Formats: sequence, C-alpha cells, structure tokens
Amino acid sequence: MSLAIVVIGAGRMGQAVASVAQERGHHILAVLDRHTVAELPAALAGADVAIEFTVPEAAAGTVRACIATGTPIVSGTTGWQHDLDAVRAEVLATNATLFWAANFAIGVYRFTQLVERAAALLTADQGFDAHLIDVHHAAKRDAPSGTALALVAAARTAGGRSVPVTSVRTGAVPGTHELVFDAAYETITLRHEARDRRVFAAGAVVAAEWLIGRTGVFTMSDMLDGEESL
Repeated sequence: MSLAIVVIGAGRMGQAVASVAQERGHHILAVLDRHTVAELPAALAGADVAIEFTVPEAAAGTVRACIATGTPIVSGTTGWQHDLDAVRAEVLATNATLFWAANFAIGVYRFTQLVERAAALLTADQGFDAHLIDVHHAAKRDAPSGTALALVAAARTAGGRSVPVTSVRTGAVPGTHELVFDAAYETITLRHEARDRRVFAAGAVVAAEWLIGRTGVFTMSDMLDGEESL
C-alpha cells in the first residue's frame, strides 16, 4: 500500500526518511522545516501519516499539531521525554495515534534485549562493573542520547544497579553504543554501531506502514514483539 507522507524536519534525517519512503513506493506530500508548525494543518490535508525528526524543543508542539488534525505521527526526536507523558495522555484522550521510539534501528531494539540479559548475568556480586559509551555526531543536541538512556534503564532494571554513561559528540558518527562489563581479569563488550542514518529512516518508515489503521501510543516493542508483529 502506497502512503501519502508528510516529513517534518528538513535536516539529514528528514531527507533520509523521504528518500527511503520513496524507494518503498510511498508519496512524499511535503518535507517541512521544523519552524513551520503553523503550516502543518494545511500540509497534512490528505496525508496518511507524518514522520518527524526535529529537535527536542520542537517535538512536543509538532506532535500536538498532528494530533489536532487526526494525523497519525511517527516521532523519532529524542531529548523531550519530560513532555512525553503529557503528550501520551493527550493521544489517548483524543483517540489519536503516536509511534515514538528513541531509536528506530531494529538491531538496536534487539541489542537492548541482549543488554538486559547480559546485565542480569554479569552482576556486581560476580565482580563485574558496567559502563556505557555513547558516541554520536557533533550536531546531536542531547547527551546522553535517548538510546543510551534506554540502554542504561534496561541494564538497571535487569541488573539492579546504575550504569554510568560517557557521551562523546564528534564528527559525523551516526550512532555507536558500547556497553562494557569489566572485572578484575576479564572484559566483555557489547557494541552496536550504526553505519548509516538510513537504518533509522528505514525503521521509521516501516513503523509508519505498521501504524496505519491503529490508534493509541506505540513503540518498537509493540511492532516487533506484539501479537501482530512483523
């Protein structure tokens, strides 16, 4: 099924989303700059779904603008989690549709599950300390990244301890996350490296396809491990 998609955010991620969506046979109605929220109602006319990758200070307003028009939205912006609970409540109260994830790479979602298992196995009682290294391009606003926060939360829940994070912002790195378990005489390292931001764009477009016909608030676990998973 071909979808009519509005992309919100005209940066590198927005351009990657538009490119991937067109490759998958979808029609891009518009690629909007993050400053054009006032133009959204007109731009969303005829849209099946919106996909936004903007900046933390713009994300909540963008999602709310889509909710107001009844347009399902896929949001990939991180760093606005302080507003996320309120936005979720608005989505549920209005029978709207939101898919949000800190990271749309399917490999990162499975990597998080590996982190949970490793954190449960490699405990402090066994002499293992844990540390996460979070590396992204120099223009990324939030540090730690949303992915890093999700990984340390998973490790904390599974292993019962906090995990410190070192964030590095340099060059054009799409995203690398490395969890190190270190003991006196041995080290175990789990690492996920995104080689191209198109992996995030592809995941967001797949999420948009999956979202059609649904209402509520969803994330990667719903799409990949739910009763109707891919």
